[in-house]
Amino acid sequence: MENRGHLLTETQNPRSANIDRLSIAEAFDVMNGEDATIAHAIADAREDICNAVELVVTAFKNGGRLIYVGAGTSGRLGVLDASECPPTFLSDPNMVQGIIAGGSKALTQAVEGAEDYPEDGAAAVDEKNVGPNDVVFGITTGGTTPYVHGAVDRAKERGAKTIFFGCVTGDHVSDSTDVSIRVLVGPEVVTGSTRLKAGTATKMVLNMITTIAMIRIGKVYGNLMVDVNTKANKKLVDRGTRQIQTITGLDRETAQALLERSDGHVKCALVMHAKRIDLDIARQLLDENDGQLSKIIDTNPDQSN
Repeated sequence: MENRGHLLTETQNPRSANIDRLSIAEAFDVMNGEDATIAHAIADAREDICNAVELVVTAFKNGGRLIYVGAGTSGRLGVLDASECPPTFLSDPNMVQGIIAGGSKALTQAVEGAEDYPEDGAAAVDEKNVGPNDVVFGITTGGTTPYVHGAVDRAKERGAKTIFFGCVTGDHVSDSTDVSIRVLVGPEVVTGSTRLKAGTATKMVLNMITTIAMIRIGKVYGNLMVDVNTKANKKLVDRGTRQIQTITGLDRETAQALLERSDGHVKCALVMHAKRIDLDIARQLLDENDGQLSKIIDTNPDQSN
């Protein structure tokens, strides 16, 4: 059996060595102090995270997918990020997907041993019919999960771009992906419990990658969530109405009526108002401009997109 004791995620944290003897308030201070270091560790990986975003944007523009692969906490966080994209950005559920070792059962309870078989990770990639337009993103904070390595290796064989995320150094655990993101958050408060700092870092990085990628393909205008399913619930009807008010200056009643005429689609409503056109033509304009609202309604659109 391989000795993993040298890995950063497995080493003992001297700052929490006596946490079992601390008061609740003192234990809070220790954990809060450790958590405060996470953003700095992520900042150190800025270049690689930005390169990962570029791969994902290219995949989306070419009709490809972002597919997360992980086990345990890493797998659950990938599935979570994937599941949050459609309600946030009105994206096709196929655009961002999550694969977790052990399948759906592993989302709510541990499936011990599921992570130990690289051939199962490879088979999961085959099942998704991964191809050259896709990006497969392996998440393993401890760096060694065989299931994840099997998945990314098979993805490369199938011509996909690949990303690796770990909280250990490349010297200790190597990978051969197109982009390797290493966020070195250091030893955990409870030794080896990567659901803590490493898990938080994972969530933050995945948030950045999908959010910035969705922004780049036109899912956000300014900082407003204009691609949103206002038919989902009353909260989103209210949000969509307020977004139209903010951008157009219309009163609430008029904005809500415009949203209704646009079949609940905020971006279409904004184009209809700006160009004084009907819904079908608004949809056509958005298609012709790759969904980039600024290209249609701004007088001097930012050309950086």
